[in-house]
This record gives sequence, C-alpha cells and structure tokens, in this order.
Amino acid sequence: MLRLITLIDGTLRAADLADGTYIIGRGMACKIRLNFPDVSERHAILTVRDGKAMVEDLHSANGTFVNGEEIDTPVYLDSGMVIQIGSTMLRVSDSDEEDRKGREAAPSEPAREAGGGEGAHDAEDEASNAAAKDPMRGIRREVQQQIQRELLKRMDMKRLTAQGADTETLEETAKEKIRQIVGEVVSNGRLPAGIDPVRLEDDVFNEAMRLGPLEDLLTDETVSEIMVNGPEKVYVERNGKIVLSDCQFTDDASVNSVIERIVSPLGRRIDESQPYVDARLPDGSRVNAIIPPLSLSGPTITIRKFSSKALTAEDFIHFGTWTHNAAEFMKLCVILRKNIIVAGGTGSGKTTLLNLLSGFIPHNERIITVEDAAELRLQQPHVIRLEARPPNIEGKGAVTIRDLVKNCLRMRPDRIIVGECRGGEALDMLQAMNTGHDGSLTTVHANSPRDVISRLETMVLMSGMELPSRAIREQIASAVDIVIHESRLSDGSRKVVAISEVTGLEGNQIVMQDIFSFKQTGVGQNGKILGDFRPTGAIPTWYDQLPGRGIVCEAAMFDPASTQEVKVLRK
Repeated sequence: MLRLITLIDGTLRAADLADGTYIIGRGMACKIRLNFPDVSERHAILTVRDGKAMVEDLHSANGTFVNGEEIDTPVYLDSGMVIQIGSTMLRVSDSDEEDRKGREAAPSEPAREAGGGEGAHDAEDEASNAAAKDPMRGIRREVQQQIQRELLKRMDMKRLTAQGADTETLEETAKEKIRQIVGEVVSNGRLPAGIDPVRLEDDVFNEAMRLGPLEDLLTDETVSEIMVNGPEKVYVERNGKIVLSDCQFTDDASVNSVIERIVSPLGRRIDESQPYVDARLPDGSRVNAIIPPLSLSGPTITIRKFSSKALTAEDFIHFGTWTHNAAEFMKLCVILRKNIIVAGGTGSGKTTLLNLLSGFIPHNERIITVEDAAELRLQQPHVIRLEARPPNIEGKGAVTIRDLVKNCLRMRPDRIIVGECRGGEALDMLQAMNTGHDGSLTTVHANSPRDVISRLETMVLMSGMELPSRAIREQIASAVDIVIHESRLSDGSRKVVAISEVTGLEGNQIVMQDIFSFKQTGVGQNGKILGDFRPTGAIPTWYDQLPGRGIVCEAAMFDPASTQEVKVLRK
C-alpha cells in the first residue's frame, strides 16, 4: 500500500492509499480536497495500481508540477518525487518504508542522566537521530533541487570559465542568480511554509559552489572529524565522541560533486579506474574519499579537520596531553637535533604533535617537509614543502614519498620532516638520519614505543632491500633517538603516554628506556580517564653533555618525586 504525505500550510498530513483513482482539487466531490484559491475544482487525478502511482493534470488553471517541472501528460511517480499543486506539496511513498523510518526515528527509552559516559552518549545519538529524521527535510531537498536546476539553466558556467572569470566572480554571479530565483519562488507563493528563504539561498549556494551541507560542519569549531557514509548519513566527532549529525546530501551525485570540488584543484582525480583518493582542503584539513564499486555504502568522505588556531605547548598542558616538564624536555630534544619519531594509532593526534614539535626548530634553519597530502603548517620562514603525486590516468607519472625523500637530500636541508612513514621510504629516512641530517622528524603508526622498532624493520623490508635483521636494527639504533607515543583513550581524550629514548643495541635487541610515562589510576565521572604523566626516574644518556653545549637543565626534571617545573636555559 502507498502513503500520501501532504504539506498544507506548514502542516504535514499522511494517509494510506489503496488501489484506485483519486481526484485532487477544491471541489466537494474530490477525494483529495485542497480548498485553496490557486487550486482548480478538478485539478489533477492520482491513480494507484499495484504499488505504483501516476499523476495527470486535468487542464487546471495554474498547472500541476512534478519536481518543479510542469506536466502536460501522465507521469509515473518514483520514490521521492514531489507533486506541487498551488502552494501545496504532495509526496507518494511506500507505507511500509515510512513505517520503518518512523520506527527508526522513534527514540528508545530515555537515556540515563550524565553520570555514566555511555548514557550521555546515547542521549546525544537519540537527539541527533531525531534531527536527522526531520519530516520537512524531504520537502526542503526537493525545493532545493528545483532551484539548482533553474540555476544551471540561467548560469552558463562553461562560458563564464572560458571568459576567464575567477572564483570570486563566479561565486558572486551564482549568489545573485540564486537570490533572483528564490525571490521569484517567494513572490509566486510557491515556497512551502516553514522554509526560510535566506537559509534556502545559503544551502543552494553551498551545494552549487562550495562543499554543500559540509560547509556548516567545517566552520563548526566543536567538530574535529567529519565522516560521510553515503548521502543519508553524516557522522561527526565532537569531544572525542562520534555522533550522527542532521546534515544530509541530496543523492550520490551530490556527494560525488563535492569530492570532485575537493580533488580537482589539487590535480588529482577519482573515477572507476581510481576509485579512492587522498587530498586536502585549503586550510590543510586531511580528506580521504572512496566511491563505488569499492564502497558499497555509496560515496564516502572522511575529513580530519585541523584547528584554525595552531596549538601550542601550553595548550597541550591545559588539555592534559602532557606536562610542563615533558614539553621542556621535547623542546630540548629538538634544539639538540635529536631524531624523533611520533607514534600512535589513527586519530591519536600524531600530525598535530608533529606540527607542535616543528615549532621548536630555530628560525634560521632550512626545513624540507615531505608529505603524501600537504598538511603540516610550519611557522618558520625558510620552509620548502614537497607533496607526493599519484599516477595519471595511464598509470604513469607517480612520484612517491620515497622519491621525494631521496630528492630532498640533494636540496641542502638542515631538517627533514616526513609527514608519515608507511613504506619503503623508512629506509631512506633512516639513511638520512645516519648521514648528517640530524634533527629529522616523522610519524609512524604503532601501538607502543617498542612496536615502532618492529614497524620500522617491516617498512625497511618493504623497500625491496634484502638486508639482514641485524643490519636493520643497527641502522635503527644509530638513527632514532626519541620515540613519543600518543594515544586516544576511551574517553576521547588524546594523551602522550610515553616518551622513550633509544639507548643502543645489545646483541640483537634494541634497548629503550622510558623517560616519561602515563599511568592510569582509575576512571572518573562520565568515563573520564584519570592518571598521572610523570618522569620515570631514568635520565637520558646524553644528559652529561648538556653543560658542554651551553645548556642548563636541572636533574629535577627527571625526578618522579619532584613537583618543580624545570625551565631549560641556554647560556
């Protein structure tokens, strides 16, 4: 059985339709009666047969519109099509599907008060689901589609681009055209009640010229990650927790359009032959997109947002990521040109921490960054940024991270920063660290400082060089000085859980010692992780060399019983 959903004067009404013929109009004999001046006595006829519906205009005075187009012949209605008769909107859908959506939208038992983190999280999910099932959403989307189609008719993008119009000119032209179209819809009385014309203009503009529904999420400072799982489901991460947002796309084509808008300026592509891509937004936010046939959920976008404000060591202390003494110790390591690896899992904050550490590099040094998609934002004046390039449509022309690491050795770097080692480039990075390029920084995916060693061994073997395990470990022990391990805990917080020094090689085993470590002591209210990040009592093997380098650092920095905040000074 089909169901007719009608929007009359801003009020939604629903009625089940059995097989039969339904006259629509303002006459008393009409089965679907719309008593409005802009509706004819017998305006249109709706026929329902075997779960399918067809609408036909009955030579009405003001016409019958389906998806914004006036009809003069019978039109079969597919799911989601909207009929407009005067100022009234109608939509026919499967009643079983509507009931299922209603059950999905209905909240379960009330969530518990925020005494346990899980209950509070459930409450957020229910609120988000309720917003996502807004009954006006379908009507708004249909109106938005109609205006977008009219915009394409009035605005010749290819001609404007050929004439050399810049982005700003195109956007201003689009805004003016959209304003005109929405004004016409409002003056003709065809804008359904409950739809804000100003918001409608913004939505259409964002869909046509920018990143559509994602624009609001990108400007929301509380959102750290955006996950588009097809057009209907957009999740966001807030305060370390993932919740469903009320943002939706029109269809798969709308999501694909946004992906194209992101990757095209970077010279990258996504299509059936290359159905996934890594890219970045102008602000440095990391983007990954994957489309069918690889993604069975429809076009999928994952955006790791970067804060518009660069985080400082003091911010990390305020957030509880580390302590004052740990920050001073890492600053000391960077100044002493120690080779540092930042390790952790996905979303643990490795790149953010790498950005912070790079800020300790003196401003008189030449820095070269190598990344798959350029994300690092260094503040020093002498920075060269290199970005890898994927293969072209013929599968040629690729420039890998490994190629760039080799090339930057010929560019007279004082420091080399590799955004992430994930393959054979690890060998070249170790070689650089061992051949005079001290002070290099990189990140690695690993579960612990000890796992970093195993991961580096594996990645060196991925380079194709069949080196014995002993030789690889000698390279690692000689090249790597400090490993920082960062983790995202169960409460969503990100913390540095260990700062370890690689002290050398004994036999076939690389020896490491933790200088600072995080010890969990319990779980507080709302699931918050409690613990202390303190020195272990171990002193770096190179501590005795500091006076000769003109650096003063009190040993209290490494005393687990001390609460003194130590400041590193240079004579």
